[in-house]
Amino acid sequence: MGVRLLAAIFAGGAAGGVARAALERHSPSDGHSWPWVTFGVNLAGTALLAYVFTCLSHRPYARPLIGIGLCGALTTFSTLQLEALELADNDHAVLGATYALTSVVAGLLVAYVLTRRPARMGPGPARAGPGPGRAHGGPAP
Repeated sequence: MGVRLLAAIFAGGAAGGVARAALERHSPSDGHSWPWVTFGVNLAGTALLAYVFTCLSHRPYARPLIGIGLCGALTTFSTLQLEALELADNDHAVLGATYALTSVVAGLLVAYVLTRRPARMGPGPARAGPGPGRAHGGPAP
């Protein structure tokens, strides 16, 4: 791995970790209500990752900086699991199960929608596909 690649991952990870810590410090989970911070950062991270992979894949440092570094440090599946178990331990088992299931389903839905509609998310690499005068994609005659 090159130094620039490692620096991109490190910078993104530092930014994601600081953001995550600040959000958790501002609104910590209490084990009795919906963990909004983790839910929100996981969905935001999923959306950001979908954007990186669909619209910025042509940028050499976008995936390491934003995808691996920032999103890797910002989001967390392990905290989701711990918060769901904490809710269950505090006699909120239905809420914990709902939180875990909703988090996974919402994350998959966000990823699906955003990777199916890259044109809405800004410019990116040109995509060849069927169009006027093109039966199977490729250049127009």
